[in-house]
Amino acid sequence: MQAGRATDGTGPARFRERFLQGEPVGQGVRASILDSWLRCRSLGLSPDQSDLPFREDFDLDSRIVRAAVPVLDRLQSRFSGSQINISLADAEGVVLLRRFGDMSQVTNLPAIQRVPGFVFAEQYAGTNGIGLALAERQHIRVYGAEHFAERSQGNACVALPVRDPLSGRIEGVLCFGYPRSFETPALSTVIGKAARAMERRLLGQSSARERALLRAYLATGTEAVAGPHRGVAVDELALELHPRDQAVLMEKAAELISRAQRAAVEVSLPDGRRITLLSRPMETAAGVNGFAVEAVWPSAGQPAAIPHQADNLPGLVAESAAESAVGVAVSRLARLSVAPRPGPVPAATPGQAAVDGSGPALDGTGGATDGPAGPSSSGRGLVLVGEPQVGAYALAARRRLELLSEASARIGTTLEVRRTAEELAETAVPRLADFVTVDLPEAVLRGEESADPLGDLRRTVVHGIRDDLPFTQVDKRIEYGPTAPQLRCLTSRQAVLDPDLTRSAGWLAQDPEHTEQLLAHVHSLIAVPLLARGVVLGIASFYRAQDPAPFDDDDRSLAQELAARAALSIDNARRYTHERTMVLALQRRLLPHGLPDQEAVEVAHRYLPAEFDVGGDWYDVIPLPGARIGLLVGDVVGHGMLSAATMGRLRTVARGFAELDLPPDEVLVHLDNLVGRMDREDSEGEGAGIIGATCLYVIYDPTSQRCVMARAGHPPPALVLPDGSVSYPELPAGPPLGLGGLPFDAVEFDLPQGSQLVLYTDGLIEDRQRDVDVVLEQLRGALAHHPQRTPEETCQAILDTVAPAHPCDDIALLVARTHALDPRRIASWDLRSDPALVGEVRASALRQLADWGLDEAAFAAELILSELVTNAIRHGSGPVRVRLLYDRTLIFEVSDSSNTAPHLRRAASTDEGGRGLFLVAQLSRTWGTRYLPEGKVIWAECGLDGM
Repeated sequence: MQAGRATDGTGPARFRERFLQGEPVGQGVRASILDSWLRCRSLGLSPDQSDLPFREDFDLDSRIVRAAVPVLDRLQSRFSGSQINISLADAEGVVLLRRFGDMSQVTNLPAIQRVPGFVFAEQYAGTNGIGLALAERQHIRVYGAEHFAERSQGNACVALPVRDPLSGRIEGVLCFGYPRSFETPALSTVIGKAARAMERRLLGQSSARERALLRAYLATGTEAVAGPHRGVAVDELALELHPRDQAVLMEKAAELISRAQRAAVEVSLPDGRRITLLSRPMETAAGVNGFAVEAVWPSAGQPAAIPHQADNLPGLVAESAAESAVGVAVSRLARLSVAPRPGPVPAATPGQAAVDGSGPALDGTGGATDGPAGPSSSGRGLVLVGEPQVGAYALAARRRLELLSEASARIGTTLEVRRTAEELAETAVPRLADFVTVDLPEAVLRGEESADPLGDLRRTVVHGIRDDLPFTQVDKRIEYGPTAPQLRCLTSRQAVLDPDLTRSAGWLAQDPEHTEQLLAHVHSLIAVPLLARGVVLGIASFYRAQDPAPFDDDDRSLAQELAARAALSIDNARRYTHERTMVLALQRRLLPHGLPDQEAVEVAHRYLPAEFDVGGDWYDVIPLPGARIGLLVGDVVGHGMLSAATMGRLRTVARGFAELDLPPDEVLVHLDNLVGRMDREDSEGEGAGIIGATCLYVIYDPTSQRCVMARAGHPPPALVLPDGSVSYPELPAGPPLGLGGLPFDAVEFDLPQGSQLVLYTDGLIEDRQRDVDVVLEQLRGALAHHPQRTPEETCQAILDTVAPAHPCDDIALLVARTHALDPRRIASWDLRSDPALVGEVRASALRQLADWGLDEAAFAAELILSELVTNAIRHGSGPVRVRLLYDRTLIFEVSDSSNTAPHLRRAASTDEGGRGLFLVAQLSRTWGTRYLPEGKVIWAECGLDGM
C-alpha cells in the first residue's frame, strides 16, 4: 500500500481500528506508522485526546526562525488561495510559525491548529507530521487515519526536518498540512526545496569568521556594474531552480573558493540559462583572508563587469593551531543568501540583516523591493564566502560522510545480485563519479562462486549522467587485457587510480578504438575489486567526465569503501540466490512430474514459488481403485530447505495412505500423527517447533458422480457447476496437521458431470495488502459463467486475475473437471449367500464382456469372479454385490457386509485350499480390499493392452 493508503480511503482506518482493538495489523501499515502507533500506545496516549501543551516562552528570534521567515513568506505566496497550511516547529516540536494559503480558513480552525506555541512532539500529540519527522529524523508523510489523534483523521501532511548543515543537528521541522482531497506528489518536491533553502540560510549564521568576511565584503564595495540592478539572492530562487541547477551553482562557487583565485566564470544551467559567478579575494580587519563568490544576472544587452582574473591570492595560514583544528571540524564554507549590495554600506545593521536573512532585499537605491527578482532580472547576489583551504577540505569531508551514510541505506535493499550492483552505481553518480560500470561473473549472477572471475565476466550495470556514451552494453562479455586497470585491481585486490586516462598506457592498450571513443567523454578512472569474505565477485569502475578535476586518493578511498559495502551486499544476495535455487530445485523435484492416465477428471495444475522465500506447497493426483481419483493439495508451514524437505516426506506418505484406499478423514488422521511424530523427533534439531501443515483431500467417484472431501486447516475448494455458478462447500475446517487429538470430518455431495473443482493453497488468497474475503470474491468472479473453459484456461485465468503480482508465499493450484463413467460400461448383480448362484453370475458376466467386445478377457474374468464371489459367499456375510467396470482397465468388485479381509498366503502341498487369491493375483494387474462404513469391497483390475 503506497503510504498506507487504500483506494477508497478506508485502508488506514481499518488497520487503525484493528490496532486500537489490540489485533495484529501485520504488513498492512507502513513500518514507520506502526512503530509510532506502538510508541503512542506505550505512552498511554488516547486517540480522542485534544489538549496539547502550550508554551508561551518560545523564541521568535531564534536561528531557525530567522532562517525560515523569508522562505515561509515565499511559500505562503506560492500557495495563496489553497487550503494548505504551513508550520515551522523547533527541535522540541513546539510550533514557532504558521502560514496559511487561505487566511479565511483560520477562523474555522481550533487554536491548536492556528496559534503558535503548541507542542506537537509525538509523546504529546501522537502520530503526526511534526512529531514523526522528529522521531524518524527523515522526510515523512501521514495520511488520514494514520494520525493517532481523532481530530486529524480528515487531514494529511508532509513534513521534513531542517538540519544545521555543519553539525547535522535538527534545528526544526517544516510541515505542510492539507485536507486529504488535496493530494499531490509535488508537495514532497516543494518541501524539499524549501528545507534546503532554510538550511543554506542556517549555514550563513554558523561561523563567526565567515560573518567577519561577510562584513568585510559588505563594507568594501563591489566592482562597478553598469546600469541599475535589482536584488537577487540565490535562496530566493531556491524554489524556482531545479535542485540540479542549485547544485551546479553551489559546486562551482565552492570550487572557485577552494582554488583561491580571482575569476569570472559563466555557468550554463541545464535549462539553458547562463549565470556569471564572480570570485574575488577579501580580508577582514582581524586578518582573516578569504574569497567571496557572487552571482550576476545581466540585463538584456548589458554585460556584467568582469574583474581581472590574473590575481592569485597567496597561500593562507591559519591564525592558530587550535583555531585551525576548529576550522577543519566545522566547515568555514558558508552558503549565504544575502541582499545584493549596491555600494559601500555600514557593516552593522545592513550587514547583520544580510547574514541573518531577516531583512528585506535591497534594490539599487537602498530601498526595499516589492519582492525577489527572477533570474531574468539584472542583479547581483552573494553565493558563497569562505576560506579556501579549510572550506574545501571540510566541505569535501562532509560530502564523503553523507555519501557513505547514504550508501548504507541505499545499497543492499534487496536480495537480488543485479539490483544490488545497480544500487552501487546509483549511489555513486553523480556524488563521486559521472559514470559507473559494474562487471560480474556469470556464475555470480546465478548465485554461485566463480572459479575463473576473468573468464566469464559480464557487463552487469552501466549508469551515468548520460546514456549516450560508448560503454560496452549490458549483458555483453567483458575481457580485460593484462595491463588494464581492472585486471590490476583484481591482482592487487586494491583500488587502482588512473587520474589521467590520456596517459594510462594500460587502459589505452585495452581496446584502442573503443578507448579513443571513450576519451572524448571521460578523463579519470578508479577501478575497484568487489571482494567479500575472500571471494572475488567482480569489478566496479568509476569514471569522471563532467568534473574537470581528476580523481584523487581521497576519491579512491571513498570508492573502495563504497565497493566494499556493495560487495558484502552482493555476496549476501548471491548466497541467497544460491540457496533459493537449490530449494526451488528440490521443491520442483519433489512435486509430481506428470499426471496419471485416468478418465475420471481432466486436470491442470500450476506451481508458483514465492518471490523471495520458497515454501512447502504441494499437490498430487492419485488414481484409486474403482475408477476413482484422489486430489490432494497441502502447505507446509515456513519457507526454505526444511519446508521443502518436509513437504517431500508428507507428499510421499500422503500418497501411500491414499493408495491404501482410506477415506479422506482417516488419511488426515494418519498424516496428523505423522507430523506430530516428526515434530517430536526434531525437538532437538534446528527447526524445533516449526513443523506443521495444512491439507485438503478429495475423492471423486465417476460411477456415482459423488465426491467426498476433508480438510485440515486448509482453505476450502471452489466448486464450479455446469451452469456457471460458483460456491465454496461448507466443509469443516479441521485443525492443521500436527496438533493431534482432534477429529476431522468428511463431507460427501453430488458433483454433476462437467463440474470443476478448484483446489489451491493459501498463497493465492492471503496477501498482506488484500483482504481474504475480497480475494475470494475475486476468485468467484474469475470462475463464474465459464463452465466450458478447460482446466488449463481456468488455471491461467486465476493466475491472471487473482494471484498477487509479487507473491510472498508459494501458490499451488489444481483444477479438475469431472467426467462420468458411461452407465453402459457398468454392470452389477445382487446375490444371496448361495453358492449355487456363482455359476449364474459368471455366465451373466461373460455375456456382458461379449457385449463390450472383451471376449479375450473371458477366461481371466471367469476365474477371478469365481474366486471372489465364492470367497464372499463362503467367508463373508449378508447379501453379496458384484460389479464390473469397463474403464481403461477391466475392474471386478465383490462386496459383502463382513469386515474380514482375505490375505494372500503360500499354500502347502497338502492344503486343499488357499490358492484362489494366488490365482487372482496372477491373473490381475493389481487387487486389494476397500472398507466401507458397513462391510468391504474386494476388487481386482485386469489390463486391456493385449485384448
